[in-house]
Amino acid sequence: MADTQAAVAGQTQPEKPEKPEKQPKSVRVVLLALMIAMMLAMLDNMIVGTAMPTIVGELGGLEHLSWVVTGYTLATAASTPVWGKVGDMFGRKGAFLSSIVIFLIGSALSGMAQDMGQLIGFRAVQGLGAGGLMVGVMAIIGDLIPPRERGKYQGMMAGVMALAMIGGPLVGGTITDNWGWRWAFYINLPLGAVALALVTAVLHLPRKRAKAGIDYLGVVLLTVGITSIVLVTTWGGTEYAWTSARIMELIGIGVATLVGFVFWQTRAAEPVLPLHIFRSRNFTLMSVIGFITGFVMFGATLYLPLYQQSVQGASATNSGLLLLPMLGAMLVTSMVAGRVTTNSGRYKAFPIVGGALMITGLYLLSLMDTQTTRLTSGVYMAVLGAGMGCLMQITMLVAQNSVQMKDMGVASSSTTLFRTLGSSFGVAIMGALFNHKVQDVMATRAGALGKQMTEKSAALDAKHINMLPAPLREAYQHAVSAGTHSAFLLGAVIAVVVLIAALFVKEVPLKGGPQKAAADGADAVPAPVIEAV
Repeated sequence: MADTQAAVAGQTQPEKPEKPEKQPKSVRVVLLALMIAMMLAMLDNMIVGTAMPTIVGELGGLEHLSWVVTGYTLATAASTPVWGKVGDMFGRKGAFLSSIVIFLIGSALSGMAQDMGQLIGFRAVQGLGAGGLMVGVMAIIGDLIPPRERGKYQGMMAGVMALAMIGGPLVGGTITDNWGWRWAFYINLPLGAVALALVTAVLHLPRKRAKAGIDYLGVVLLTVGITSIVLVTTWGGTEYAWTSARIMELIGIGVATLVGFVFWQTRAAEPVLPLHIFRSRNFTLMSVIGFITGFVMFGATLYLPLYQQSVQGASATNSGLLLLPMLGAMLVTSMVAGRVTTNSGRYKAFPIVGGALMITGLYLLSLMDTQTTRLTSGVYMAVLGAGMGCLMQITMLVAQNSVQMKDMGVASSSTTLFRTLGSSFGVAIMGALFNHKVQDVMATRAGALGKQMTEKSAALDAKHINMLPAPLREAYQHAVSAGTHSAFLLGAVIAVVVLIAALFVKEVPLKGGPQKAAADGADAVPAPVIEAV
């Protein structure tokens, strides 16, 4: 047991790379626990989303339905950078275990909720814990495994992501139908208990004790700023018009607090988000690429099933399975990128290729119409998935390689936060464009009745679509095709930023490479390198 503990703890000491033979067994056990925690964070919203109609039927409060998701998202986004900094200051293991415990408490309380108000509050508690799950996973992997070796494990993380996206709705529907909606939350408890037990028993990282206290003012400013941004992207164009006073107020509050946050971070003794990490060209570029990847990915996973259900006649279950070409291609390319990066130490080609494939895939998806077959759309999705597979884990790998070990948690949380904010903006902006286009086409093809039908929501479920008269159904299919065309064309234009950013990435040697790499001229640079612009 002592050997196992030493093996895991030893991974955090870059001066002992000569003992790689002790890594595999101990690291795999830790990785199993980390992947379970990652699964908890990614599955939750997808399972709960499927259970929402049943929840509303029992608890009521339909007018507050969106807050069940919004409360969770806000708490997750706001707490993400805080968890990263706490891990850097006081030790990653304790922070990670705390986040799991808070997530499980929130899950248990959500399952026991008696009204919609309680459920929203308990979901916020759950979101606070979820903010530390993904950050903890990425930062601990960054501690245990040198960047040069980390690529080998990318396929595992991509596989968990694909499994969550495909399995979430299926698991949510099965649990709700057979056990009741409360088990959509209770199912987290046994999985979380396994993760807690494994992490407690096997993971051994050095404890830390920072001399400076937590930057409370920075936490408050950042939380208010992020909350305002997420509310703008959530409410804009749905609850309130984009030009309404409420949205303008939120934009003003968000801008003011974030400017104040940046100013304060230059003066805080232990800033929650140290600005010096952005002096690294690669870290800044990876933040931009992560933001755009989140923008595109979550927009695609939202509107592809809608297109498949509305235009291609797929059921809700099958529309999830029809995403397999995209998710499968993402998994395969992520594994290939990881292996090549591990074996060669080279990674710059992957963001460039990923950006080019992403642009191509989104443009092809924008060409879909009412006559596009499932085979054709599957090929288009595979192209997009291959692009995302080249980017998803490489962005985190390069970001972590661009900072010192003491900032590993902050680097992981910042990259995760930018991807989360990107997804919020993607869903909001692509959604606004989609809704506007659908309403315009429905008004043109079906007159006042068509406009009235999509006035409240441009997205109809399969049940309501099948109930429409044939002329209205045909008009709606053309409208959805036009809406997805606009949304994916916008995504293709935005994805150009990824390709441009990738061209400026500086291929700094990955830390922790094998000794023989020193013979390779390009890799003969000392490992602990932090490059500046």
